[in-house]
Amino acid sequence: MERRHMLKTFVTWLAGAALPASSVLAAPPFPLKKTEAQWRAILSPAAYHVLFDHGTERAGSSPLDAEKRSGTFVCAACHQPLFDAATKYDSGTGWPSFWQPLPQVVGTSTDFKLIYPRTEYHCSRCGGHQGHIFNDGPKPTGQRYCNNGVALAFVPKDQALPALRT
Repeated sequence: MERRHMLKTFVTWLAGAALPASSVLAAPPFPLKKTEAQWRAILSPAAYHVLFDHGTERAGSSPLDAEKRSGTFVCAACHQPLFDAATKYDSGTGWPSFWQPLPQVVGTSTDFKLIYPRTEYHCSRCGGHQGHIFNDGPKPTGQRYCNNGVALAFVPKDQALPALRT
């Protein structure tokens, strides 16, 4: 019986891996809606790829991984604040990592792109893909929000947050 369950689980994962990224995310109604052309006009190609094609930037490629100042990390697409810099830590992975987002600013879905299920998180305002959540982070949450740097912008504590995009 256990072997049968393992086979069923594997087939489910495999089927999920064959789905295009857009069908992996449940498409909740995000408050900010823009067309592909509108997003492409305001984002770099790399940011668009990560945020709306569910891509991943190369590890170690983001200067935000080394960012240590006080401030706020905002969604690169809509400018919604996502993380306080006080929750950032060096995970050693080459991506900016946080142990907790700000309240009610991220949503989650299951991603099967690597065959096994992972918890993907996205901006609750625009739906932009940010990264994945892993259970190997530090206390107090034990979680690691592993973020693509290109999906974020950093605002130092002494600067005003950008206006939310409309």
